[in-house]
Amino acid sequence: SASLQFLQSHLEMFIENVRQIEIMVSDVQPQTQTVLNQKLNGMIAGLREINKIRSQVEDVYVPLEVCYEFIDKNKNPHLYTRDVLLTTRAKNEEVKGTIEAFQKLKANLLLELFQTFPDEMNTYRAYRSDTM
Repeated sequence: SASLQFLQSHLEMFIENVRQIEIMVSDVQPQTQTVLNQKLNGMIAGLREINKIRSQVEDVYVPLEVCYEFIDKNKNPHLYTRDVLLTTRAKNEEVKGTIEAFQKLKANLLLELFQTFPDEMNTYRAYRSDTM
């Protein structure tokens, strides 16, 4: 949505501004004080802009793991999405294997039942023709 794009662009500008401030503060020079003040004022203005659109993006859910495990450790949040997709795919494969195992078990049980109880199973087959 437009609100999310606006937020994303303002966050990117804010992060870049903070990065520049960090560089300036690490090597403070008297001649850079004016520029540093401008950058700090820009940072404050950026926070105000972000705060203005807060109500438009309050319904967006960001898992806490993204904040704690990725953003706080300066990792790309997209890695979280990748990890979730990989975990989901692995679980899907596991469930698929379980389903296939149960289908084989059912087929083997039906085969054994037909061999052991042919009359009863023919009656069952007539009753449940849609499942066999």
